[in-house]
Amino acid sequence: MEHLYLEFVNDRDLYQSYMPFVKNGGLFVRTTEHFELDVDIELQVLLPDSLEPSQIIGKVCWLTPIGVQNGTPAGIGITFVKDPDNMRSQIEKAIGRLLNSSDATLTM
Repeated sequence: MEHLYLEFVNDRDLYQSYMPFVKNGGLFVRTTEHFELDVDIELQVLLPDSLEPSQIIGKVCWLTPIGVQNGTPAGIGITFVKDPDNMRSQIEKAIGRLLNSSDATLTM
């Protein structure tokens, strides 16, 4: 299992990485490391205004390779498999006003 740490300094960064279209929620992680689809990931996530990170177990569900033509940064999307702290709910609460925005995100 791979281990990644992700820290969000503000709600805008969180909005850009959040993947609400994934069934159980998910996050996009900027990385140039090579990953395969379905790889298990232990993700430590620190939300804005949080004092300590929460742990999510997920799987790689999205790949954005280096050099994509539209200028999107390289990275992976991770779908939540085990979300004991209910991060999806916490994220949606934090960025609720942005969820209906037409602003571009890192995935769609």
